[in-house]
Amino acid sequence: MTEDVVPAAELYTDAFAADPYPTFARLRTQRPVCPVGSPRFDSWLITRFDDARAALTDPRLSKDLYGPDQHYLRIFGPNSEGLNRNMLNSDPPEHTRLRRVVSQAFAPRRIEALRPRVATIVDHLIDKMIPRGEADLMREFAIPLPMTVICELLGVPPADHDRVLDWTQVIRTSGSASRPPAEERAAVQEAQLRLHHYLADLVRAKRDDPADDIIGALVDAVDRDRTLSEAELVTTTFLLLFAGHQTTADFLGNAVLALLTHPEQLDLLRTTPRLLPTAIEELLRFDGPLPVASPRIATEDVDYHGVRIPRGAIVGVAINAANHDPDHFTDPDRLDLRRARGPHLGFGHGVHYCLGVSLARMEALLALSALLRRLPGLRLAVPPAEVRRLPAASPFRGLLELPVTFSVQHSPKEHPWSFGT
Repeated sequence: MTEDVVPAAELYTDAFAADPYPTFARLRTQRPVCPVGSPRFDSWLITRFDDARAALTDPRLSKDLYGPDQHYLRIFGPNSEGLNRNMLNSDPPEHTRLRRVVSQAFAPRRIEALRPRVATIVDHLIDKMIPRGEADLMREFAIPLPMTVICELLGVPPADHDRVLDWTQVIRTSGSASRPPAEERAAVQEAQLRLHHYLADLVRAKRDDPADDIIGALVDAVDRDRTLSEAELVTTTFLLLFAGHQTTADFLGNAVLALLTHPEQLDLLRTTPRLLPTAIEELLRFDGPLPVASPRIATEDVDYHGVRIPRGAIVGVAINAANHDPDHFTDPDRLDLRRARGPHLGFGHGVHYCLGVSLARMEALLALSALLRRLPGLRLAVPPAEVRRLPAASPFRGLLELPVTFSVQHSPKEHPWSFGT
């Protein structure tokens, strides 16, 4: 790492958490590839669209954090291997083998069959909010919706949903607690340990009592042809559980906040609901839940935009910065729900392209359409600046809360909206 480093004090602040896009714009112009210091680990940040897309498929930027150099120690700490050694942190051919095992569970046809069940969960959550005329949309809707869906897909018993959610929320909100850092690290490690033990026990239970769910299918793959090791089975389950709800929950919060702070776009969507599929892509481009892609390691010296990134460096691809690159998006800092669907990087790119993209899009469509239809007069209950966010040092961009109010009146669950493009 050179001495010419963008310091953590410049990037990881409350102001940056509230609006990182002016800083990203400056970096794209002045330092499109730069070393960055952070509270978690030092890295190199890539911010321009062309460079970011190339980096996401560059074989010299490895995702294998658990190789002989043990880069995971710098990134996740010594207790991470039991949960994080999975296909997200691996390269082909290991990544190909691991992804193939679970890809069929997320095939578009199978996900589409879930639509009625997801719609039922959406309406159930909204039913509970309607009588009060107010809600915290993060706690009462955006988080429990995808958590319930992924738990049911995996085969987590309903009685366990709340405690699994509690453990994942400890991990998700790391850095935002009021307790001292040492206590928070201990809390995160405890949550990871409990989650690991729980998932290992659940896997054993599925082996003793086979079930028609994703964990049951993974157990069958292990027992039938040893496609996965026992440890990989547990880490794959964790990845699907966490990735299957975290980014969708944060996206829903970000999307609703964006609409409520851009009333002209909210009105457009209410009056032209057929725009919703395109709007979801624009909302993801505008303020996505994963500002920087999961870490990569330079396996050799690599040059990007005339800057040499040294071998062994951690590399972060700034997806949200790339998605605001004016060389690829006209007036990129403007929310435009009529924007033609473009090649944004919100779902990644290359072999690590989001496996659950069909599920995420379907959940987002059903969730946003129901909120707009069933909560008339939906508005923020506090000024936008007072909405509490995840800390800037978090790997996720999301909200800790989203307090809203709305009119208390009968609102139909059914509506003849069309979602055709």
